[in-house]
Amino acid sequence: MDGGNRKPLAALLAANSISTAGTSLTLIGVPWFVLQTTGSAGRAGLVAFCATLPIVVSAVIGGPVIDRAGRRRVSVASDTVCGLAIAAVPLLHYAGALEFWMLCALMALNGLVHTPGNTARYVLLPDLAEHAGTTITRAASLFDATSRGARMTGAALAGVLIAFVGAETVLLLDAATFGASALLIAAGVRGVRSAEPRKSAAPVSLRTYRAELREGYAYLFGNRLLLAVVVMVLFMNGTDQGWNAVLLPVHAERELGGATQLGLLTALFGAGGLTGALVYGAVGHRFSRRAVFTVCVVLCGGPRFVVAALTDTTLPLAVTMLLGGLAGGVLNPILTTVMYERVPQRLRSRVSGAITAGCELALPVGGLVAGLLVESVGVDGALLALGGVYLLATVSPMVFPVWRTMDDRPSEGVRGGDAAAEVKADVSRE
Repeated sequence: MDGGNRKPLAALLAANSISTAGTSLTLIGVPWFVLQTTGSAGRAGLVAFCATLPIVVSAVIGGPVIDRAGRRRVSVASDTVCGLAIAAVPLLHYAGALEFWMLCALMALNGLVHTPGNTARYVLLPDLAEHAGTTITRAASLFDATSRGARMTGAALAGVLIAFVGAETVLLLDAATFGASALLIAAGVRGVRSAEPRKSAAPVSLRTYRAELREGYAYLFGNRLLLAVVVMVLFMNGTDQGWNAVLLPVHAERELGGATQLGLLTALFGAGGLTGALVYGAVGHRFSRRAVFTVCVVLCGGPRFVVAALTDTTLPLAVTMLLGGLAGGVLNPILTTVMYERVPQRLRSRVSGAITAGCELALPVGGLVAGLLVESVGVDGALLALGGVYLLATVSPMVFPVWRTMDDRPSEGVRGGDAAAEVKADVSRE
C-alpha cells in the first residue's frame, strides 16, 4: 500500500478472512455432520439445496437494501444472524432436539442472510482501497488472497477438528468466527461515508425499491461482458457446489480415509488459490487479462473431477487440487477489477447483487443434483458428469468474441460516475 488511511481496508480484509475461514468450517462440517448422522448422500444434497436456495433469493432482491441500510450495518447484522443460526445446530443436537427439518431451516436462514453481508464487504473494497492509497487491482488481489488463505486454514482446521472432536465442535467454532467478523466491521469501518446508509435515497416504497432493483439488472443485461461472466460462473458455481457439498465429502469418506483427507484436499486447493492471487497481484498487470483468464479458468475446475473419478488414492488428487487452486486464484482478481472498472460507484451494490444472483442461481441445483446422481449412478459417474459440465462452461472465453473486451479499459466517467446517462453510455458501447 502506498499511503493514506489503511485501517478501514485492514479491518475489512481481517473481517472477511475470519468470516471466510468460518465458511470453510461450515463447508466441511455440515456435510460431514449430515453424513455422520444420516449416512445419506441424498440428504446431504437436500441440506445443500436448502442452504443455497435462499442465497439466490437474497441476492436477487438485496442490492437496494444494502444501499439503504448501509454496507457496514448489513455486514454486521449478517454475521450476527449467521453466527446464531450455525451455533443452534450443535446446541440443539446436544440437547437431543435437532430434527432434520430444523437443520434444513437453520441452514436456509444462514444462506438467506450470508450473501448480503458478503456483498456489502465486497462493494466497499474500491472505496477503502482509495482511502488506503492503493490500486483496485492490488486491493482485489489482496482481498482474494486473504480470502483464499483463510479458506485454506479453515479447511485444514476443520479436517483435523472433525477427526478429533467431532463436527459439532467445528460448527461452534464457526459461530464464533462470525461474531469476530461482526465486531471488526462494526469498529474498523465506522466513519467511512460509503459504508453508511445512502442519505440521498428516495423515500422507501415498493415503487422506488422496484425501480432501484430494476436499475441494477438493466445495467447487467446491457453489458455483454459482465453478462457472459455471469453465465459462465453460474455453471461453474453449480458444479462446484455439487463438488463441495456432496462429491468430495462422499469420495473422501468412501475412498480416501475420512475427514482429515477432506480437510487436506480443500486446504491444498486454498493454498494454490492464495499463491495464484498473490502472484497475479504482483505481476498480473504485465499480461493480457483475457489470455491469462482463458488458460486458468480451464485448468481450475474440470481436471479435479476427472482425477477423483479415476483414482482412489489421495496423492494424485492432492496435486491436481493444488494446481487447480493456483489457476483459480488468478480468476477473482481479474473479474473483480473488470466489474469495478465498468460499474459506477452509485450502482455497485445493486449491480453486484444482480451479478451475485446470476452467478449463484445454480447453487441449489448443483448440490441436489450431485446427491441424486451419487444415489443413482455412483460417485464416479456423478464426478464425470459434473466435470463435463464444468469443462464445457469454461471453454466459453475461447469461443465467444465478447471476451476480447476484457482487456479494454472503460473511460474514467463510466468508471466512477453516478449519472444515469453513464449507464446508457456503457450499454450503447457494449
